[in-house]
Amino acid sequence: MPKRHSLDAVIIGAGVVGAACAYYAARSGLTVAVVDRGPVAGGTTGAGEGNLLVSDKEAGPELDLALLSTRLWRELSGELPPDIEYEPKGGLVVAPDETTLKALRAFAEGQRAAGVTATEVPGDALNSLEPHLAPGHAGGFHYPQDAQVQPAKAAARLLAAARAETYLGEEVTDILRGPDGAVRGVRTPRRELLAPAVVNAAGTWGGDVARLAGAHLPVLPRRGFVLVTEPLPRLVRHKVYAADYIADVASDSAALQSSAVVEGTPAGPVLIGATRERVGFDRSLSLDALRRLASQAAALFPVLADVDVLRAYHGFRPYLPDHLPAIGPDPRVPGLHHACGHEGAGIGLAPATGALLAAGLTGIEPPLECGPFDPSRDFGTPDDAPAAGTAATDDTESAK
Repeated sequence: MPKRHSLDAVIIGAGVVGAACAYYAARSGLTVAVVDRGPVAGGTTGAGEGNLLVSDKEAGPELDLALLSTRLWRELSGELPPDIEYEPKGGLVVAPDETTLKALRAFAEGQRAAGVTATEVPGDALNSLEPHLAPGHAGGFHYPQDAQVQPAKAAARLLAAARAETYLGEEVTDILRGPDGAVRGVRTPRRELLAPAVVNAAGTWGGDVARLAGAHLPVLPRRGFVLVTEPLPRLVRHKVYAADYIADVASDSAALQSSAVVEGTPAGPVLIGATRERVGFDRSLSLDALRRLASQAAALFPVLADVDVLRAYHGFRPYLPDHLPAIGPDPRVPGLHHACGHEGAGIGLAPATGALLAAGLTGIEPPLECGPFDPSRDFGTPDDAPAAGTAATDDTESAK
């Protein structure tokens, strides 16, 4: 007979979002368990760059969530061990021509009204911020609120601080429900974990977990690649990217898109992202994607043209068609809560997601209006979207 445990909530997913949900739930006085079919940060989190961005988000609900998270990450940087590598380095978005710079001005104006600090930098002053940046850009915008963490370490430290019961290497095979349809826990091959609330923080596999409970959540995988260079002196001071990255983030296209995001790390290597494409869970290496990233990075920073790339890695972002995460209780299944669908922003948005989730679990006033993140909203579905689970294998993700 599997062991039974009495808890306030069970969180499915040991990535950074699930860890943040555990942390803020525990801080609210709840007893929680976290279960994942793989290791901590074994899925999307472990394949992330650690971006904590406000610069790429237009005024609206996601930016509000990012601004709350920015404040919470600053607080967490003083509460968690320094090996999470929190670095408030700031971001620099560059425009190649006056037309693009004009569009960035309008974008930044809307952001400022929401509380973002965005300072225009003339083209001839960009090198004062980034001495190795290629010449010839029309200008750009500096975002001092952008930051970075080491995502796997951040997830692990949040889980440790939550002191949650953690069950790794155990896939959730069923969400238990009572005669009234309400959630009452989860089942794995080894045990049942009983609780009146279950949190779906399963990342790219969030749609599958929702189906276990009889709910629909159209989460799809969106593949992305990252290049890692040899260790270098600090050549890149900020998180630097071209303005077309913003359009890629908001795009619904399933085709390969790439726009270089270049940043140094405390350990020395330069990280170069980011690509986006919807190819199901196809884990094959895309030489086209890697070549594009390398070429675009060298165009931004010519000094990188002769630098060795030591490795490349990729993961799958949990994509929802309207580009907003699903956060909060699911009105269709009493006791089921969602915290997934953040696409490439999950690391940055994790603390705010955890705070909203904890508020929903405890019945207190949330720090933000939760309506835009309602899990039962009409998402719409791209016509060319691959079905969730396409080409999936046992080692594809570890979010469940």
